[in-house]
Amino acid sequence: MAPKKDLPATKPAGEASSAKKAEKGKSEKKHKEERGVKDMYKVEGDKISRTRPTCERCGPGYFMADHHVRYTCGHCGFTRYKQK
Repeated sequence: MAPKKDLPATKPAGEASSAKKAEKGKSEKKHKEERGVKDMYKVEGDKISRTRPTCERCGPGYFMADHHVRYTCGHCGFTRYKQK
């Protein structure tokens, strides 16, 4: 039999990746504030008005999300683009 050669000691794969993670450090995630019902309506004196449009397909009660250039319904996916 041939004599065994001494191989250099290596770290298991799990240890190497955890060392890289420790170097980067932890960054905090940015959490969005939850928007409640109070943000869907605007109160002016004795009148209440809606701040966002309702979905044309789903009907009243389903507000559309306000994106940069469009309104989108989260229930059915209907999209309406804003006028320029």
